[in-house]
Amino acid sequence: MIPSGKTIIVDASVAVKWVCEEVGSDRAAALLHGYSLAAPVVWLIEAANAIWRRARRGELTPAEAHERVAALSTAPIRAVDPAELVPDAVTIACDLGHPVYDCLYLVAAMRQNGHIVTADRRFHAVAAARAVFAGIISLL
Repeated sequence: MIPSGKTIIVDASVAVKWVCEEVGSDRAAALLHGYSLAAPVVWLIEAANAIWRRARRGELTPAEAHERVAALSTAPIRAVDPAELVPDAVTIACDLGHPVYDCLYLVAAMRQNGHIVTADRRFHAVAAARAVFAGIISLL
């Protein structure tokens, strides 16, 4: 459940659903209306990489990949500087045994009194298994 009135920290797995039709795209699109969205600036790089993988597999043409990345670059997401998040993200990554990239979103949510929405089942499972993070992350 997504709490109202909080900043929603979205990760790349959600953002990709805004430009690539897949399961959950409708729920991801709903976040674009009525929520204050934020993410560490790496979200766009991660999303662009996911779109590139689709082009590499032949699911998108290179032109379509460029169009979708361009569309994401105008998404209404307030950028959070990852430099200030990295030290705590490394600590959490070591504790969880999970990549620093995802842990940046956890730190951003904690610092902004926000709530993470992700479509990444593995990330959700790892984070939600810890009481400290269980209340700040939802699976899309």
